[in-house]
Amino acid sequence: MKPTDWAFVPYFLAVARSGTLRAGAETLNASFVTTRRNIEALEGSLGSRLFTRSRKGFELTEAGEALMPLAEEAEKTFAAAKQRVQGLDRTEAGTIKFSISSAFAFDIFAPILARFSVKYPAIDVQVQITSQIADIQRAETDVSLRAAPQISDDVIARKLYEFDVGTYASKSYLKTHYADAGPGGEGLNWIGWTGPGSDPSWLAKSQFPNATVRQSANDGHMHIHLVRQNCGMAKIPVITEHLFDDLERVPGTKPETGSTLWLLLHSDLRRTLRVRRFVDFLADELMALRSQMQDRDRS
Repeated sequence: MKPTDWAFVPYFLAVARSGTLRAGAETLNASFVTTRRNIEALEGSLGSRLFTRSRKGFELTEAGEALMPLAEEAEKTFAAAKQRVQGLDRTEAGTIKFSISSAFAFDIFAPILARFSVKYPAIDVQVQITSQIADIQRAETDVSLRAAPQISDDVIARKLYEFDVGTYASKSYLKTHYADAGPGGEGLNWIGWTGPGSDPSWLAKSQFPNATVRQSANDGHMHIHLVRQNCGMAKIPVITEHLFDDLERVPGTKPETGSTLWLLLHSDLRRTLRVRRFVDFLADELMALRSQMQDRDRS
């Protein structure tokens, strides 16, 4: 492969991973025409077809399959070089990419970010709200707040603490519906979870197996606001009752351990001053919320 061909590698990987030119272009924030032109230029330079085109999309040819691991290795090498160069930064200035799930982003992290920006006005934070796991190794994010039992990624992981979840509904919903509920919650409504880690058997295991799942969402923040809109019950972090006085734990239910909060960052960024400032500040702020994130009265 010629040195100039490396400029086409991101386009090749984007199309190979997404399966279409249009989706690959959107991944790179590039135009459809530019993406197609770069794929054709790479194929012309190599003298091989890398994809077969069909109505279903783009599929790798034998040549494309052979190129894929080399292209991925080049991507990792470039990302590592970028991280290492950034890791030499010793100033309290610059930009940090940070990923967080919506369940913790709006009502918990946003006030923390406001305080951080006052203390460190020269550090800008680009917030990515996502239910997906941003890849630190590929430089999709610099720092991530993740809820998980364990962390297996090759990153620096700072363990904070376990947080609890409880079964909540609006006070208005409980006043209107709870007293008339039948056995096993008959007559009540659940708000279901359709995101990563969803368990098809959760309803049968719940305290209200006869309740009806009427609405579902793959977003934690949506769950909270559906509860506040009197749509039914949902399992949400216990800190929510400290944030919204219109919510109440469903009578007779007990909180349970949700998962563990982790702060993750790439090992090459651990010496970057702006990243250290951000991670330390965020960790301190989250630790201060620990009593609201856990219910120590549960048995």
